[in-house]
Formats: sequence, structure tokens, C-alpha cells
Amino acid sequence: MDYTDDPDVKLPIQLIINMPELVENPFKERIVESFSEDGDGNLSFNDFVDMFSVMSEMAPRELKAIYAFKIYDFNTDNFICKSDLEKTLNKLTREELEEEEVTLVCEKVIEEADMDGDGKLSFADFENMISKAPDFL
Repeated sequence: MDYTDDPDVKLPIQLIINMPELVENPFKERIVESFSEDGDGNLSFNDFVDMFSVMSEMAPRELKAIYAFKIYDFNTDNFICKSDLEKTLNKLTREELEEEEVTLVCEKVIEEADMDGDGKLSFADFENMISKAPDFL
């Protein structure tokens, strides 16, 4: 293939989410979208390298926390709100929990992790929460 006319080729999201490293991950679309410079899920070479660098065991925990927050922030408002937590929990459990159980867990997470009482988790709230769970990342 000759890319001289268009050197900014991007890998399509469908190709990336079907890679063995991601295919079984319930967050595969969100992972790829979070690393996509324009948010569409198609990755440039640099986006692709960044994604796998952050996913490596050698990546700093702080960097992993930044991207984990982005992945769980489904509505991209820079907070993890109740609806973001509901989507996260449903993906983690493959939607096997009852709606009431999901609501209860999400409310409890916000109650315990929301340090400023605004009803949603800022990045600082998220960092504080995961610092208490060393196996989180």
C-alpha cells in the first residue's frame, strides 16, 4: 500500500477491537475511543502506541489512573456520575445484576468516594478511591 498521498492513515476501530488483546474486554470500545485523538475510535500510529504503552505492566499507575477515568467517563463530562457508574457496572457484570442492585452499588460507591459531596466523582475522588484498592489497575 502506498500512503504517500495520505500519510495520516488511521486504524479503524473495528480492526482494533478485534485484536486478541482487546476482543474479550467489555470496555474495548471505550478503551479505543479514549485513546483516539479525535474521539471517533480510529487510531493513528501514535494513538495506537500510546494505548498499548499505557496498558503495559510497566506504565506508571498515575498514567493508568488517568486513562481508567477517561474510560469510565462515558458521557465525557470529566466526572464519573451515577449513569457512568451504571454503565461501568453493567459492562463488568455483563448485565447480570438486577436494576435495583446496580442502583444500590452505584449509590454506595458515590456515597463512599465522593469527597466533596457533589454527587459525582471528580478525578481526585477517583484517584483517592483507587488508591485504597492496590489491585485496581
